[in-house]
Amino acid sequence: MTETSEFAGKTALITGAASGIGAACARWLDGQGIGKLVLIDRDKLALDALPLTCAAERIHGDVADPSLWVHISGHLDGLAYAVINAGVPTGGAVADIDIVEWRRVMGINLDGAFMALRAALRPMIKAKSGSIVTVGSATALKAEPGTATYAASKAAVIQMSKIAAKEVANKGVRVNVIAPGGVDTAIWDATKGFDTMIAKAGSREALMETMAQASTPIGRFATPDEIAGQIGFLLSDAAGYITGHVLTSDGGYSL
Repeated sequence: MTETSEFAGKTALITGAASGIGAACARWLDGQGIGKLVLIDRDKLALDALPLTCAAERIHGDVADPSLWVHISGHLDGLAYAVINAGVPTGGAVADIDIVEWRRVMGINLDGAFMALRAALRPMIKAKSGSIVTVGSATALKAEPGTATYAASKAAVIQMSKIAAKEVANKGVRVNVIAPGGVDTAIWDATKGFDTMIAKAGSREALMETMAQASTPIGRFATPDEIAGQIGFLLSDAAGYITGHVLTSDGGYSL
């Protein structure tokens, strides 16, 4: 007799779903028999190309755009799970950060996470059931030069998620955070100066290995699929007594 997954027939929302951790979460939930995925990303081509067997509503848009969430609010009835993952990288010392860049990153990483969290909470509170995981970062937990904008945005996401968890704990809804360290995703390729670093290292693979060994006690970066499995655990009934928790998955980076 085949055991039915707890995810079977249910609906999940994933932001930043076209690549990296978001795409890995879509694949993981698809493998668990999820009934429907509501997927959001700015990269329409990659989003449309994501191979899935479940029903999938693929929405091309910017999570920082309030009008997107006005549109999506009508698509989330019966929402059971949410992975709030969309984010962009940036770098620079505090004294050198341009306010336009600061606001761009905060708009996506924090404002976008807020609007996604708010949109996911509303149908879950109504149903008195649901599980949400937001994606923070180990950089929000450990001070590193050059990470102020990104780290501050993720630190705010962590605190916002904890507050939300406390607000809805008695309403049948759980909110947790995963704080990854280095993960081998395309977010690195969008980082300023990464192409120059690759040229010096000889290849992307060599650069990633060097960075991982220099910064992570375990000696490697995580794969998106590893992080997706951990997010899946936090979403699942196996974590049913866990809320407001920050799961640090960084190979020892923050020690």
